[in-house]
Amino acid sequence: MDQKLVTKLVHEAISENESLFLIELSFLTGDRIKIVVDGDNGVSIKECMRISRHVEHNLDREEEDFGLEVTSPDISHPLTVRRQYFKNINRVLKVKTEDKELEGTLISADENEISLRWKTREPKPIGKGKITVEKNASIAFSSITEAKVKITF
Repeated sequence: MDQKLVTKLVHEAISENESLFLIELSFLTGDRIKIVVDGDNGVSIKECMRISRHVEHNLDREEEDFGLEVTSPDISHPLTVRRQYFKNINRVLKVKTEDKELEGTLISADENEISLRWKTREPKPIGKGKITVEKNASIAFSSITEAKVKITF
């Protein structure tokens, strides 16, 4: 399997739609190719089919048989590309770093970090009881070990 050719074909197919970006390109045992693509506005089945056809029609199955899977990341798939953070602004994320775990609404993202906001209950400064306070945290991309979108119903 010519991995350079496959990589070139995948990038050609994705570049036809500027809202798409590559999450994963894997060459698995048994000559299987797995392509995971995301998009700023999601990825339609039609786009997955278009990418699959572009790769498949430019490779010769007579020369080498292969399996091809083109998919978008499922909801359990962690965010791995910075562009995914931008598309998930205003959604709730679970973010793990080396020393803590945070859950909050993604309020912004730039090239270096993300900002989360959440509400929590804390003891009143004076007297008994608790009050609800809003917390913010900025987290550098370099310190994130895993981040997932939390589905709320």
